[in-house]
Amino acid sequence: MPEYVNVTIEDLAAEGKSLVRINNMVVFVTGAVPGDLVDLKVFRKKRGFMEARVTSFHKLSEIRTEPFCKHFGVCGGCKWQQLPYAEQLKYKEKQVLDTLKHIGRLDIDSHRPILGSENNRYYRNKLEYTFSNNRWLLKEEIDSEETILHTNALGFHVQGRYDKVVDIQHCYLQKEPSNQIRNLVRNIALEKGATFYNHKTNEGLLRNLIIRTSSLNEVMVILSFQYDDPVIYDIMKILKSEVNSINSLMYAINPKKNETLYDLDIKTFAGKDHIFEQLQNLKFKIGPKSFFQTNADQALNLYQITAGFAGLKGNETVYDLYTGTGTIANFIAQNAGLVIGIESVPEAIEDARVNSEINNLSNTQFFAGDIKDILNAEFVKQYGKPDLVIADPPRAGIHPKVVEEIMGIRPEKFIYISCNPATQARDIHMLSSSYTISDIQPVDMFPHTHHVENIVLLTLKA
Repeated sequence: MPEYVNVTIEDLAAEGKSLVRINNMVVFVTGAVPGDLVDLKVFRKKRGFMEARVTSFHKLSEIRTEPFCKHFGVCGGCKWQQLPYAEQLKYKEKQVLDTLKHIGRLDIDSHRPILGSENNRYYRNKLEYTFSNNRWLLKEEIDSEETILHTNALGFHVQGRYDKVVDIQHCYLQKEPSNQIRNLVRNIALEKGATFYNHKTNEGLLRNLIIRTSSLNEVMVILSFQYDDPVIYDIMKILKSEVNSINSLMYAINPKKNETLYDLDIKTFAGKDHIFEQLQNLKFKIGPKSFFQTNADQALNLYQITAGFAGLKGNETVYDLYTGTGTIANFIAQNAGLVIGIESVPEAIEDARVNSEINNLSNTQFFAGDIKDILNAEFVKQYGKPDLVIADPPRAGIHPKVVEEIMGIRPEKFIYISCNPATQARDIHMLSSSYTISDIQPVDMFPHTHHVENIVLLTLKA
């Protein structure tokens, strides 16, 4: 594979990589920022582009800043710490606009500046940590002549490695007692001699630790184990007695090879089976399987912008597609005539209904099922044509059949919220024969990462 010397990195690209053009070929680079003068070694060559890693730095970019986390560069999270936050925002906004123009082939006349997160540390309300008996060894450990006592870890995966985990000591993503709980669980497990999971052989007792916190200072902890064992209850008892701020302590037995908990029975060991979050005057019940935006402060901004784009007068019918636990639906319902939410996960729909009851909202209806099967002419005839459709789909975007149905229904407004500008641009291109872009608002939900949320208001062409 080719090598290149004294190359100046030009720009940032999708998925957090940087890029440079060499001999009319785009080269995507990991571990560099615009302005770095580097040597590169290509490790992958494709038709139209190459991928390379930095082998040496000759000069560091003037826009670089010192990463604040000691795990930076190994841990798979927070890959943009070396960029000042203002620069992160600039490149995220550019990514949204470039994607809409190039992938969506859309004309962008104007847009709103990206909305940054007021808190860019300790902003998450949910983290999932992984147990592993295959800890990533630091260079100083390898070079040291001291005996390595164990290779167990509780933390995040190493970049690009499913089988290696960084043993996290302090994480800047979630407020306390998150670090306290994680470190305590690790220490208890080591003291009890509990086995940590092996991702290659599917062996070991301890698998995952999920910590959820809320703005109401409520805490949920969920531990996942490979099989039932008496040591589980020893760990849970000690954790409960040592951290009295835990409102919900739960666990699951997961013998599968994947980590998902959605198809498992999650048992309550102590406290409630839920916690509460609050956005403005609304409360939301959050269970162990509930989806809720992980940056609650920015979620409120996201919903307020969505409500502003909607411009509801109080008598409109609104369809909220991919409604999840009904957060947007319930938020919008305060100013609408009727809000109908559709979601494929039945447990999420149950949460949505409960959230309406908690907030005394009687003008919502929720339906569980695949949206492409539910949303059709018969459904619209029964529940009324929507004046507004809101969609906040997963990263894969909106199913083409759902796009066709929306174009057939022809609501006056369509608000598309997306965590993936590429699929959003693709879907809006399909809608562009019937709709025009009226407003665009990028929102940074995840500081120090390349991820960006974007809200687009589409209005029906005359």
